[in-house]
Amino acid sequence: MKRYGGACALVLLASCHAAPSGPHDTVFVSDEKLDLLHVFDGATGEEEGVVKTGKRPRGMVVSPDGKLLYVAAGNSNRIDVIDFSTRKIVRSLNSGSDPERFAVSADGKQIYVANEDHSTASIIDVASDKAVCEVPVGAQPEGVGISPDGKTLIVTSETASTAHFIDPAACKLIDSVIVGNRPRSVLFIKQGKEAWVSSEQRGTISIFDPATRQIIHTIDLVELLPQIDPVQAVEMRITRDGKRVFVALGRGNHVAEIDPATRAVVGTFPVGERNWGIALSPDERRLYAVGGLSGDITVIDLKTNTIERTVKLGGQPWGAVAVP
Repeated sequence: MKRYGGACALVLLASCHAAPSGPHDTVFVSDEKLDLLHVFDGATGEEEGVVKTGKRPRGMVVSPDGKLLYVAAGNSNRIDVIDFSTRKIVRSLNSGSDPERFAVSADGKQIYVANEDHSTASIIDVASDKAVCEVPVGAQPEGVGISPDGKTLIVTSETASTAHFIDPAACKLIDSVIVGNRPRSVLFIKQGKEAWVSSEQRGTISIFDPATRQIIHTIDLVELLPQIDPVQAVEMRITRDGKRVFVALGRGNHVAEIDPATRAVVGTFPVGERNWGIALSPDERRLYAVGGLSGDITVIDLKTNTIERTVKLGGQPWGAVAVP
């Protein structure tokens, strides 16, 4: 296993003026303290302004057509819809109580929401702005993932340490399976043949066969990363070719890279404090890692596996997305 970082890692909390890798893209970072999105150029780190949102923005998803950004404003009980061309809110959807993480259907017609303080999963029809389904789940639901074929919805319950399997068409809870403490994120890989569920407090990733809803393997990051303390497992991202999975390690202040074929950790990157959110650049040459307590975002060059720069943002950044 490699400990990535390079020379820039030695000055991580300062500005590291490495040459930009790849073309420019625009990064949006939700700030749950300042009630806004920070916007900057991913290639240069240059700030481009902010976008005001509802209260406590956290989870974000880009619409399938790439024109809109959906932002969960938890304390406003809504999902703000931002037009990338104007960087303004064009509408707000009634998401139900306290949305945090959510997913969007492949056709963009539905949004699947974890309502954290209401212990439910909601399906919102985007056109009508109405909930067409609400399924009771365990306490403090957070992670949400929809299978590529749209037939399996997984919602995680932090307090119950459970992954809930839902049939969205029937609006019905199918199964509930215990996973590691405080599950956070859901990632479908291998064309939906595997579903990964990260557990923040336990520092594990439970790998499911969605067809049987059975755990077929558990990646224990605490055991695999003894040099990092504490080891947590939060948000996960995978490259389009399916060969690299990245996992935010929360208060472990690192991002781990996992080979999905072998399920082995192949390297780690040092990042800012309390890394919950990560995002890949559109060309997948860069990874962005949000430091919620250090108020920054670390830009990682995935071609050289080195830290390119750290962009200071202030506030309390939570998640990130990057668009062309």
